[in-house]
Amino acid sequence: MSGMNQTPSGERVHIAFFGRRNVGKSSLVNAFTGQALSIVSDVKGTTTDPVTKSMELLPLGPVQIIDTPGIDDEGTLGELRVQRTRQVLNKTDLAIVVADAAIGLTPVENQLLALIAEKGIPHLVAYNKCDLLEHVPSPTKDALWVSAEQKINIHALKEAAAHLAAGQENPRRLVADLLQPGDGVVLVIPIDSAAPKGRLILPQQQTIRDALEAGAMPMCCCPENLPQALSLLSVPPRLVITDSQAFAQVNKLVPEQIQLTSFSILMARYKGDLPLAVAGAAAVNRLKDGDKVLIAEGCTHHRQCEDIGTVKLPKWIRQYSGVEPEFHFTSGTEFPEDLSGYRLVVHCGACMLNEREIQYRLHSAKAQGIPVTNYGILIAYLNGILKRTLQPFPDIAGLLG
Repeated sequence: MSGMNQTPSGERVHIAFFGRRNVGKSSLVNAFTGQALSIVSDVKGTTTDPVTKSMELLPLGPVQIIDTPGIDDEGTLGELRVQRTRQVLNKTDLAIVVADAAIGLTPVENQLLALIAEKGIPHLVAYNKCDLLEHVPSPTKDALWVSAEQKINIHALKEAAAHLAAGQENPRRLVADLLQPGDGVVLVIPIDSAAPKGRLILPQQQTIRDALEAGAMPMCCCPENLPQALSLLSVPPRLVITDSQAFAQVNKLVPEQIQLTSFSILMARYKGDLPLAVAGAAAVNRLKDGDKVLIAEGCTHHRQCEDIGTVKLPKWIRQYSGVEPEFHFTSGTEFPEDLSGYRLVVHCGACMLNEREIQYRLHSAKAQGIPVTNYGILIAYLNGILKRTLQPFPDIAGLLG
């Protein structure tokens, strides 16, 4: 498998196809990807759930292609499908709106385009079935006439998509900008019941890779081996990065002159809004009995008996606050649009979400006046070491006074 195909979905530019039923949307997706990604039928509503495909789109690179249900679906199930389609917009870096070339834009497409513009999503309009027209119009800046069946202008559509999506990639670095060539960096990685068998979790993999690209020298160890790891180094490491769950233990073992942070805090800076998340952590002091707290994870996984999201964080929040909040949990693509009933949102590091989706979630909380933080930042706050864990980011640490 090529390196491009191994790129995590959260690091790929997300290109989503939207349109009414029976405009040939799924056929166009199949022509675009060169594979039978979506089932094609003359029956309306064949695509019932978003379908995704990872591929390489030159000259852009690794992308995630998403085929969505018809935006004009009807009935009770149809409304749910439309809702799923609208949710896809929250993670879309480039929208391709498919319309029937013979009909043109209808009110449905115009409403969709208005919503896309409101969200600031770059977009193209692909007028499909142009082979049925007597005259095929020339492409414009944001529209092309194509035929999925006859493969007309498919290459032009791919080139236009790659050009428009260029620049949508996250320009920030996970940790490389904090390191110099030759720097030592120690990664503290617990191996417990929650650790996936035979592999490291994604933030750990990404941090190692980014540190290596910076010319730094990462060393990995378990929390219990940290003292020995530090003793093996003739020069103190520039940075120690730990799994947030081990903050209390690692903080006692790492000398004050060595900077300390966590994978989750690095992810908050990389994809999210670190100042917003830092400010949100203090909301735990204002919790009262019965207040609703949303704990949101960007991925779905088998829950362990000591799961951080559903077990450890609620326990730590109760112990710190001395109150009994009402905890709610979401995972994967689930995230409520209405957050007004919550007093705090605690989000995971969001390694499986792309930048646009995590930004949407943070913006939703901020717009509704709901404090939002992330796992690592809250755990550091609960342990009284948040300021220390922000030392690598002095401009943000300064916000704490």
